Amino acid sequence: MTFCLGIKTKHGIVGLSDTRITSGNETTTSKKVFVVNKKKHSFFVMTSGLRSVRDKAITYFTEVIQKQDDQFDKLYKTVNELGNQIKQVAKEDKKNLEEAGLDFNLHAIIGGQLQDDEEPKLYLLYPQGNWIEIRKGTPFVIIGNSGFGNPVLRRSITYDETLDFAIKSAFLAFDATRISANDVDFPIDTVTLSNNAFKIIEHRFEQQELIHISEFWNSRLKNAVSALPADTLQLAFQTNESPINER
Repeated sequence: MTFCLGIKTKHGIVGLSDTRITSGNETTTSKKVFVVNKKKHSFFVMTSGLRSVRDKAITYFTEVIQKQDDQFDKLYKTVNELGNQIKQVAKEDKKNLEEAGLDFNLHAIIGGQLQDDEEPKLYLLYPQGNWIEIRKGTPFVIIGNSGFGNPVLRRSITYDETLDFAIKSAFLAFDATRISANDVDFPIDTVTLSNNAFKIIEHRFEQQELIHISEFWNSRLKNAVSALPADTLQLAFQTNESPINER
């Protein structure tokens, strides 16, 4: 499984992905973020799904980028092209994969800003090649193992947050997933893009660099539970026996 997350705020975009690759009883580490940085032309792609499908689609996509990238002036055109390559891989491999009992399940998060985009954009691309844009109403998207990180983000993230707040929330969403699922783990890769910067900044974090944040959060959660104004819940420990009416 995978954990990949993209957050869009009015200040830019934050992305985070784990690097755990699981195959049967074996686990390895591999980068799940593909980045392009050019003058007034920056975007990233994060993927979840079968690794073989991902690698093939990204290889095809990289060849197109090398030949045609300067023709893309808005990010949605780049997203369309990645969708085309995913559909091509589906034509080649989907039938054989399904006959082997495997799902063709490649999802992608694409974020960035190209020269004619008024602001950074964030998209979710489906295995069928269609996509949706992540907007102000729900300004984040997770692919892969999404269940454990969603509550953290729904309680914290709004479109008006700073990128600093967004990266903190992204890490907490990852950490909640990491401690709940054995197929998501460190190291993690982050990408950040400020409005009109046209430069995606990448960074990899090892567990020892961030474990103090996990410990701080765990301690604060325990203290918050103890301090809850929950006197009414004490009724759960009281009996409420009604007298028996005798005739």
